[in-house]
Amino acid sequence: MHRLIIFFFIYLMFLNADTLAQEKQAGPVLWSVAATLPYGNGQPGISGVGGPIAGLHHNVFILAGGCNFPDKMPWHGGKKIYYDEVFIYSKNKDNILPIKIAKLNTTVAYAASCSTPLGIIAAGGENENGISKKVILLQWDLASTNISIQNLPDLPLPLTNAAVTSINNIVFLVGGETINGVSDKLFSMNLSNTIAGWKELQPAPHPVSHTIFLEAQVNKKNVIFLIGGRKKNSTGVSDLYDNVYEFIPKKNEWINKISLPFPISAGTAVSLIKGRILLFGGDKGETFHKTETLIAAYNTEKDSLQKINLNEQKIKIQINHPGFSNQVLMYNVVSGETKNIGSIPFTTPVTTMACKWDDLVLLPCGEIKAGIRTPQILMGKLNTKLQ
Repeated sequence: MHRLIIFFFIYLMFLNADTLAQEKQAGPVLWSVAATLPYGNGQPGISGVGGPIAGLHHNVFILAGGCNFPDKMPWHGGKKIYYDEVFIYSKNKDNILPIKIAKLNTTVAYAASCSTPLGIIAAGGENENGISKKVILLQWDLASTNISIQNLPDLPLPLTNAAVTSINNIVFLVGGETINGVSDKLFSMNLSNTIAGWKELQPAPHPVSHTIFLEAQVNKKNVIFLIGGRKKNSTGVSDLYDNVYEFIPKKNEWINKISLPFPISAGTAVSLIKGRILLFGGDKGETFHKTETLIAAYNTEKDSLQKINLNEQKIKIQINHPGFSNQVLMYNVVSGETKNIGSIPFTTPVTTMACKWDDLVLLPCGEIKAGIRTPQILMGKLNTKLQ
């Protein structure tokens, strides 16, 4: 109870004119800062997290885990810290309110997570012990008003930065980074029969991590879309994708769709009615590729002075990182047409999940620049034409 009181007190401190009072119209979406994460790991003042678990169950929003660099930036030797906190929010008209805090059974970040009718699944991820193959189901217990955490069958291999979605009680997980590379594997599991474990399906068209993967309807049929993402290469410079693919579960088949106008990775998206997908932000890769190229050159350079120079160039680029895309795109799943319908008027995160809650979209925490996480939970209210 004492920690919950502290939670509310700190939350109310952040409830000021610089955050929740600001509502900014951007195209058909009205954006605001719904909340500010009050602390991480029990310590007031710690910045937000990247790679959190996020989703909805029984009409509450759950945000858990994640990681950050609380002391100093990674290029100055900062250590990445992983968290196990769980924050639970209810909805009050057009806003969200904190109602509880809890703990996971381990620290974790960059797990693949999504909402299902039975709870929020979180698969894989990483922490201070490395990449994980553990899978959990987070559920909001209406009777006890507490979080329950159920262990599910492990993934067939450890994966981080994979993506997962669901059609009813069937979950589908694709890609992700392994210990040695990037996966193209696609797995499914029936949450109504978890004893059967994970089933391997037709692999994705190429290995991919940091991708958008979500259920959508095409001609009244439930399918899944794989959008963008990236693949780390042995050269040190990643491939970034603009590709869009449709997966038809009943046929175990991939279909190549019309691509996006540019590559994006680590972005977020939600499905709308009438066969449309809203895409939020993402990394277009310009700064990312510059940094990777300098790191690759540093790793092969023999001259010590030149190595110092390359490292200084890399640090300068990271310090001056411009942030990620704030564009809002609408993708038509039938025609393949992409429209730019506005922009997010706040610093836009990557490495997080977009969660649609009735007519609201939540973008909780995430990375906003190299090494920098945000404690803000952005909220977009959808125009009635979009819902």
